Formats: sequence, structure tokens, C-alpha cells
Amino acid sequence: MNQTKSLAITISRQLGCGGAYIGQQLAKELNIYYADREIIRKAAEQLSVSEEDLGLQDEKPQSFWDPFMQYSVYAPDIYVPPPMKIMPTSYSLFNAETEIIQHIVEEHSAVIIGRCGFYVLRDYPNHVSIFLHGDTSFRSKRIQETYNVSEKVAGEMIVQSDKDREHYVHAFTGKKWIDTRLYDLTIDTSKTGVDKSVEVIISYLKVNEFIEECQGKLQEAK
Repeated sequence: MNQTKSLAITISRQLGCGGAYIGQQLAKELNIYYADREIIRKAAEQLSVSEEDLGLQDEKPQSFWDPFMQYSVYAPDIYVPPPMKIMPTSYSLFNAETEIIQHIVEEHSAVIIGRCGFYVLRDYPNHVSIFLHGDTSFRSKRIQETYNVSEKVAGEMIVQSDKDREHYVHAFTGKKWIDTRLYDLTIDTSKTGVDKSVEVIISYLKVNEFIEECQGKLQEAK
């Protein structure tokens, strides 16, 4: 444990497992920084695009044809109406978010949600990586309640999200997203429950002395 460094907790999660809620509650309990939408906002500023547009591309693999479609607007032998804007590539976005995540943990103890944080901070000394997963019925029920959608739509969201995140993680890390060996702690929130999962994580931090030995850092205001 390097007491001169902040504590970084990265949370990778399946859709519907309560990742955002657990991350927020964990940050609140530890009185540390919570980084999720803030990463998008800062990346949007860095890449000079709107936060709303970038949010649609966040943690999603870029289509093989996207670069060609962007290039085609400049081809002299065909006419394609020029778009109002050209979005950054997935690689540009990943690189921007990587820099932002690294900067955040240099400034704050923080909970980082998604965006390959487990890989970006793999060599960071005070890093705890967590993976949240759950059975499909549990995830579907939470998605239906959160987004007010039907069971059918919730199921489609789960399939698409799992596919996108699997491809996204593999594209930038070469790793399998659901390989539990990549994480320090994995939790089935469908069995543990989202609130109990926060308690489990805090217990893990205490057992491994991430809280006691970094107490000064953990008391910093966000």
C-alpha cells in the first residue's frame, strides 16, 4: 500500500446490476470522488463535441464502416451531404477518457465507473478492481423499473449492452470482459443485493487495509 497515492476503485458492471447506485453509495460512505458522467463531460470538452452526442458513443465499439462513412463525405466522385459534425473515433474517445481517469486518481481518491478502468489503472499501486454481475431475471426487473420499459425491451437492452461492452473491452484491452481473473473482487448482486454489495466492498477494503492505511486520503472532500 502506497500511502502517498490516492485510492482508486474501479467498477466494471453488467447492465442492471446496480453499478451506478453501488458506486455512488460507496463514494458517499468513503467520502471520496465519484466519476462517471464527469468523465464524459471532460472528454466532450477535450474533444470539442457535445456531452449528449458523446454519451451515445461512450463504452460502445465503433462500427467497422464508421471511418469509411466519415471519409466518404470528402470523396470527389460521389456526393454525400456533409454532416453537421464528425464524431471522434472510439480510439480518440478511449484515449481521452484514459487521460482523464489517470488525472482524476492523481488528484482524488475516487470510484471510477466502467470505461476499462480496471485496465487503465492496472499498474496503479492503490487500485481495487470490482466486477458486478447478476442473473438475467434480476437485471431485467431492475431495468424495467429504472427505465420504465417492458420485459421484452429490457431483455433486448441486456443483450445489446453485454455485446457492446464485451466488444469494447476486447478492442482496447485484448481481454475478455467477464474474465473474473481480471478483478480483485467479483459480486453477484442478484444474490447479494445492491445495498449489501456496498457493505461487502467496504469490508474487503478494510480486510486488505485499503481504508486504514489510506485514512488521510479517504477523508478528503470531493
